[in-house]
Amino acid sequence: MTIEINYFCGMKASGIIKTLLPGLLPLLVFIAADELWGTEIGLYVATGFGIVQLVVIYLKEKRLDKFVLYDTLLIVALGLVSILLRNDIFFKIKPGVIGLILVGILGMSAFSSKNIMMIMSQRYLKGFEFNDEQQKMMKRSIKLMFWIFLAHTILVFYSAFFMSKEAWAFISGVLFYIVFGVLILAEFVRNLLKRKKNSEEYLPEIDTEGKIIARMTRSEAHNGSMKLHPVIHVHIFNSKGDILLQKRNKNKLVQPEKWDTAVGGHIALGEDIDKALKRETNEELGLKNIKFNFITKYIWQTDIEKELVFVFMAVVDKINFRPNDEVDDAKFWSKKEIKKELKKNIFTPNFELEYEKILTNIKPNPKINN
Repeated sequence: MTIEINYFCGMKASGIIKTLLPGLLPLLVFIAADELWGTEIGLYVATGFGIVQLVVIYLKEKRLDKFVLYDTLLIVALGLVSILLRNDIFFKIKPGVIGLILVGILGMSAFSSKNIMMIMSQRYLKGFEFNDEQQKMMKRSIKLMFWIFLAHTILVFYSAFFMSKEAWAFISGVLFYIVFGVLILAEFVRNLLKRKKNSEEYLPEIDTEGKIIARMTRSEAHNGSMKLHPVIHVHIFNSKGDILLQKRNKNKLVQPEKWDTAVGGHIALGEDIDKALKRETNEELGLKNIKFNFITKYIWQTDIEKELVFVFMAVVDKINFRPNDEVDDAKFWSKKEIKKELKKNIFTPNFELEYEKILTNIKPNPKINN
């Protein structure tokens, strides 16, 4: 059930087949039995299977499953015609007939107001409601399935009349399962990549003393919830007293393309401050083996977030910076240059606050790192 519910939330194409499968089982049993024991035995086995399935569903859910009923009646019709005509071409077009039924169901669901797939899925997933976005995504998946299975069905009919028996056998049987398998694999990979892309880092929610009281996602930290979470800021000086600033990446959610503290980042859930300092300094500036001196801590609040900021400093004369996903540029600024550009929307408000309240009176000690 978890897999199916995840599908209907994400509208996976493989889930459509899973939804159809209960109704198509008698037909699949017929095809297998027909291949193993012949049409007559296949007819008896599949009809019996369909009747048993109808009874089980009725006893379990107190309803007559019309899709299973129609599927079983189709088996009886196909089997009787096969026995009466003894016509080889009819055996060859059987997969095409099945394909037409599937294509008809998908087509009606994809291109009309009557979404049979939606009705069926709600029947098999009781209590599950689709919002508008989920319905649109499901329509897109069904349309994709429609065109794929329409092409396969046309190919089955063509092979039945104009190709060798071996080619027909491959197209009507093996190729169908290959297409089905590729669809499931493609959806699995796409879903895996999507989950990896959308997987969120967990951050600790803390009180004003820094004690962890809960956990939250990164998006919760920036959605206006005002849940207090810890971050680190590292101000890097050179031995002349210049201050290293980073230019935030243009894709940053907060203050993109502005000059900011040399290093800044969240402390992840389960991570101590020392590890966060080393990780962020390496990720953003490529610096390792840095000695950090603690300066102060304070609470910073904006319209979208509330942070407990731990402020550190370090002294480094040489950096080997390369632009990355976090930082577009990094360079040393003299205090005179910074003072000249204050209040001009060049720096982040957070940096300007720290500069005026903390950094103006700090004189770096070159012995810290050099």
